[in-house]
Amino acid sequence: MSEQLPPVSAPFPTPVPEPVPAPAPVSNSKGLAIASLILGILSLCASVGWFCGGPIGVVGLVLGILGRKSAGKGLATAGIILSAVGLLLTVIFIILGLIFRSSILNSIYNQIYNQIGTGG
Repeated sequence: MSEQLPPVSAPFPTPVPEPVPAPAPVSNSKGLAIASLILGILSLCASVGWFCGGPIGVVGLVLGILGRKSAGKGLATAGIILSAVGLLLTVIFIILGLIFRSSILNSIYNQIYNQIGTGG
């Protein structure tokens, strides 16, 4: 009673899966270059305040130097230049602030004294 059935051949050959290529390595240097450019622009805007312009310029400069190592060389170069100019302006504003500090403070003091002395 045990009859064996003949093997059934498949109408189509079984497909063999193709090998999947490895993903390309992700490079974050273009992101570093873009961040350097953005921070360079911000350092120009914030250069009037040494507490903002200085740290932003330094971080932008470091990111620009790190970003020059591959894909975003042009963006990184622009970020380095803008960050350096922002740092330079920050230093200039610090020096000008130290030079003119006494005259500005005296002017403010005189205005306050005159307002108090005249009663309003």
